[in-house]
Amino acid sequence: MKQFLKKVPCIPGILTFMLLTIGVHGQKAKHIGVAAQVPKDASILFDGSRALLDENWTYWEGPRLAATLPIKWQIEKDPVDDGNAVNSNDPAAADGKYGAADIVTKTKYRDFRLHVEFLIVNEGGNSGVYLQNRYEIQVLDGDSTKHGMGAIINESESPYHAYNGLGKWNAYDVRFRAARFKNGIRTEKARATVYFNGKKVHENFPIDKVWGGVNSGLDGGVELTDAPGGIKLQAEGHDVLYRNIWIKELNLKKANTNF
Repeated sequence: MKQFLKKVPCIPGILTFMLLTIGVHGQKAKHIGVAAQVPKDASILFDGSRALLDENWTYWEGPRLAATLPIKWQIEKDPVDDGNAVNSNDPAAADGKYGAADIVTKTKYRDFRLHVEFLIVNEGGNSGVYLQNRYEIQVLDGDSTKHGMGAIINESESPYHAYNGLGKWNAYDVRFRAARFKNGIRTEKARATVYFNGKKVHENFPIDKVWGGVNSGLDGGVELTDAPGGIKLQAEGHDVLYRNIWIKELNLKKANTNF
């Protein structure tokens, strides 16, 4: 009995540690995945309303731009939950004409924490989430190659196993650090850590280049520059819906995006 009593004072400390650990992970978890809560210090980029779509977004003025303002992406009733979403199926992007009607945030960013939710309606549905309007995280049903769903396009493997499937909401949570330059020369590659539906699928992944040429995004087909860039959503003539998009600007001194 005496031995047991001697151990009792240690238990509250252990319990406190466990509760604190659970609390930290709980706080992290509620800001990751489908229906993630918006942190108090984050900026809401899209909440399902036409007002925020027009306030925060515009068409990307790339060489293939064919759409005209106001943005033709339609606000629709959320097919799964209460609220609304926006459909990327802009008429100007018919037949997969990417770059013709992509939308990009008016604000440009360097380092950030991003949350985006998307739902693909039909088989083969295609869109994309661009970090700094340069580096694409693919949104493509049915493709598990390096060009496929959840891949940092053409560079990482596709974490297709984490995809929830057609007609269901999916979420990308990203911590991104922009490339670093000195005298116009890149000294450090851009890096990103990505959670796909709450599963960590890319950890501090170094991103090499912009893929897809001049119609794809900033610095496409040319040398990378140090200019900040917006968050871009791609229109490819498919019914891909978006909702609950928010961002928090960061200043990451070290080349570590893990979270």
